[in-house]
Amino acid sequence: MANLTLNDILTKLQKDVFVQDYSKKQPIEGVKIVEVKRMAGEDGTFEDLLRLDETGHLELFPEIQVRQINRSKLLPGSIKAWHLHFNQEDVWYIAPEDHMILGLWDTRENSATKDKTMKVVMGNGTSKLVVVPRGVAHGVVNVASTPGSIFYFVNNQFKLTEADERRLKWDALGASFWEVEKG
Repeated sequence: MANLTLNDILTKLQKDVFVQDYSKKQPIEGVKIVEVKRMAGEDGTFEDLLRLDETGHLELFPEIQVRQINRSKLLPGSIKAWHLHFNQEDVWYIAPEDHMILGLWDTRENSATKDKTMKVVMGNGTSKLVVVPRGVAHGVVNVASTPGSIFYFVNNQFKLTEADERRLKWDALGASFWEVEKG
């Protein structure tokens, strides 16, 4: 069989044909994504999520000393966004059995990636940790048909009287930001 060219495609579709961009995207400054090794056996799976040194600092991210561990449950289709911290880093984990999309938005005026956004598929058969630096707004949408849990490890304890929990409207980037990309 002979190879095709664009001219071999229906004329009315030619202007709409494109090549998907598979190149690695530049992450937001300070965001770190680490794949967690998942070991499967006949009796189930095991994941070594985080190791702490004797001072409570994460071995993978030594600049972060865990002060609190949180879990949040998200119903199907729910969006929790946008959260912003001035004095805290988060390390996010969503189990492979769940399926959510973590949205990140660099709101730091002096960052090299100022105003850049990212989406990170969490769960959906993968296991990863994501570091969210202070000043990077973050939120999540549960795209699964079942409730899912978010675990996040933070380096600042929440205090109701001094809450480091700023907010932006969930649709500050437009409601379409939270839609699953089609194609």
